[in-house]
Amino acid sequence: MAGNTIDYCMPCALNSEVALRVGGNFFFDPHPTDTPVDLVLIAGGVGINPLFSILLHVTDLHRKQEKEGTRYQIGMTNLLYSARNTDELLFRKHILGLTNAFPGKVTCNFHVTQQNSEICENLQPYIKEGRISGKDLGKYISKKTLWYICGPPPMIESISKLLESLGVAQKNIFFEKWW
Repeated sequence: MAGNTIDYCMPCALNSEVALRVGGNFFFDPHPTDTPVDLVLIAGGVGINPLFSILLHVTDLHRKQEKEGTRYQIGMTNLLYSARNTDELLFRKHILGLTNAFPGKVTCNFHVTQQNSEICENLQPYIKEGRISGKDLGKYISKKTLWYICGPPPMIESISKLLESLGVAQKNIFFEKWW
């Protein structure tokens, strides 16, 4: 019966302890004692949504580090975001604002695959025409880099295989498939 959550829940008594699992393993939430890592966030189209959340969390951690001097040292975060054209780059102004607010800590590279109009001047330094390639990924490869990928399944598959062929350990590659 749709809408009747009673049928889907286990009974429990008042003050019982319950455990919830939300979101799978696609998150970044370091503990203060964790070893610092670099992040590469790879988005295709609307796959930017969960990666934008991670990017916002990272910039919050940077702010907290600057303000309070927390023990966890945030590594470099690099966003590679691919869309058909610049009009389809969701959150682009906000992403550029974060890149400018955290120079040397957050970078972004936008890739467009079907741009038919002129690219506006303020976006030009961040735009590359064509798909994300092994050459684009190669400059970020290190043992301390975690890779987060979200986009169409064929993109996730090809980027994952490409990363593995470049020597990235499978345990350092995380992806979100929503269909």
